[in-house]
Amino acid sequence: MNAEQKARNLVRTIPGMETSDGAGVKLRRSIGANQSLRLDPFLMLDEFGTENPDDYIAGFPPHPHRGFETVTYMIDGHMRHEDHLGNVGELKSGGVQWMTAGHGVIHSEMPQQESGRMRGFQLWINLPAREKMKPARYQDIPAGDLPKIVLDGGSLKLIAGRFDKNGESWAGPINGEPGDMATDPLFVDLELEPRAQFRLALQHGHNAFAYAYEGSCRVGGKTLQHQHAGILGDGDYADIEAGPEGLRLIVLAGKPLGEPVVQYGPFVMNTREEIEKALDDYRQGKLTA
Repeated sequence: MNAEQKARNLVRTIPGMETSDGAGVKLRRSIGANQSLRLDPFLMLDEFGTENPDDYIAGFPPHPHRGFETVTYMIDGHMRHEDHLGNVGELKSGGVQWMTAGHGVIHSEMPQQESGRMRGFQLWINLPAREKMKPARYQDIPAGDLPKIVLDGGSLKLIAGRFDKNGESWAGPINGEPGDMATDPLFVDLELEPRAQFRLALQHGHNAFAYAYEGSCRVGGKTLQHQHAGILGDGDYADIEAGPEGLRLIVLAGKPLGEPVVQYGPFVMNTREEIEKALDDYRQGKLTA
């Protein structure tokens, strides 16, 4: 390792706060629980996880989005996505949907099970001003298309970005329009045995956070508790050590956009005027035109 490289430390933790969304789906929100808890370009992270169908059965009936991307990672369960154009996607255990809302989408995400565990995440990622009004786009990735890399004492699933190990290189299945995605995202799901250690390389200058959804860990010598998001300071890598019960951890990193964010519910733009235009377009049935 280059002696000039710098470790990332845990600089802030954010507990997952119980809330509900959609038609009453119970979840925990950490990043984005309020506007001061965003991490450019990440707007929100929701964790949902329950075996009680009353907590998820009503789902997310039709609702609009404009100006950002949503990423749904389904760890357990089955949901169906449908939109105003007739697009249909089946999101099953281990799969991912990466939706670029762009100019506008009206869609629903509804459970396709009446019992059993439903667990996963939804992440919101901002788009730069120049891309907020581009056409909507979907990438539906089944579990089998996610690279799974064996580590000493664990494994890593690669959803977006690149990962290098011992001279080998893997690329996640998420890709943008021709050329790089503006936020150059990295999204990994890391599983470690009790007390196992792992060093994850991260692009210097990119914002990054981790969320422990099973067990706890130490990052740079500081503890990240179960169901907490941990903001990482800048650097080139993060040293992660699983707690005594083992660990499942998602890590997200992306290039900050450095642009103003004005959000009103499901609309994320750069100015108040653009939000008012989005609301007016929605009322007039022009959001997706």
